[in-house]
Amino acid sequence: MSRDIFSHDQQGARGARDTSTRRSVRQQTSTPPDTQDGRNSAPEAPGRDDTSEVREQDSTCDERNGSPRAYYIRDRAYLLRDSEMHSLKEVGKFRVITVSDLGKFAYSGNRERLEKDIRALAGQSLLRDKTLEISQKKTLRVVTLTKAGHRLLKNTNQVPDDQPIYHGLVKPREVKHDADLYRLYKKEVARLERSGGRPVRVLLDYELKRNLNRDLAQLGAEKDGLNAKERIAEKHGLQVVNGKIPVPDLRIEYETPELQLRHVDLELATRDYRPRAMAEKAAAGFSLYGRSEDASRLRRVLDEREITAGILTL
Repeated sequence: MSRDIFSHDQQGARGARDTSTRRSVRQQTSTPPDTQDGRNSAPEAPGRDDTSEVREQDSTCDERNGSPRAYYIRDRAYLLRDSEMHSLKEVGKFRVITVSDLGKFAYSGNRERLEKDIRALAGQSLLRDKTLEISQKKTLRVVTLTKAGHRLLKNTNQVPDDQPIYHGLVKPREVKHDADLYRLYKKEVARLERSGGRPVRVLLDYELKRNLNRDLAQLGAEKDGLNAKERIAEKHGLQVVNGKIPVPDLRIEYETPELQLRHVDLELATRDYRPRAMAEKAAAGFSLYGRSEDASRLRRVLDEREITAGILTL
C-alpha cells in the first residue's frame, strides 16, 4: 500500500543473532550491497551486561514434550514454550498479524494450542491481543508485540541482527492491509520454496523507506536530480519511475539453490488504488497481489491501462 513517510518505532535492526539460524557463504547477485550488512557466517553467543542477563534452563526433553524454558531479562523471568517463542518472532517481524492467519500458518490450524499460547503470552505482557473495528459491521482480531515482547526477542538472540522487529500499531486505520502482509509473505515463500529457494530476511516498507530517505537526505540539494536518485535507487535495489522511487509493501530476501542472495518485492494492491499508482508499481518491477474480492477489478484496470503485469490472488 502506498503510504507517506511517517515516524515509526523501527526496532532491533541490530538485534541479537539467532544462534540456530544457518548462515552460509552467499554470492551477491541482484541485491544491493547494504542488504548484506551485519551478516556473518558464524553465530554469536548471547551478550551480558550490568542491566540484563539471559539464562536458559537446559532440558533434554524440552523439544519432545514442549516444556517451557525460562528466559531471564533483568529481574524478570519469562516461561515460554518453543511454539510461543515462534509466535513472538513471527509477530515481531510483521508488526501485526491476524489471529486466524497465525493459527493457520504457525499452528497448522490447531486452534486450541493457538489460544492457549496467546493467553500465556498476553498473561506475561509479551503479546497484545486486540479486536479492532475495521468497518461498521466488521471486526478484526489481531496480535502485536508489547515493548516487553520486543525486548525479550532482542535480548535473547531470537532473530538475526539484521532482521528488524517491531511492536505496537502505527496506523490502526491500515491494520487490515498491514495484517494481510503476513499471509502474502507465506504465499510467496511457498512459491519460492517450490523452486528451491530459502527465505532469509523480510523487510517491510517502514524499513525500506527509512533507509532510502536517509540516503536521499545526505544528498542535500542534489537529491532532486535524476542521476542522483537513480544511484540511490539502484543501491537499494529499486527503480526511479516518473521521477519517484516507488517502495514495495514487502521485500523478501532469499537464497537460491546456488546460494546466491536475491530478493523479490511485493505489493498488496486494493480496489482503492488509482490506476497511475498501480502503473508505477508495475513499472518498478513489483509482484502485484490482490485480495480475491479485488482481483478481477484490479486486472480490469491493468487491461484498460495496457499495463503488462499480472495480479496474483492473495
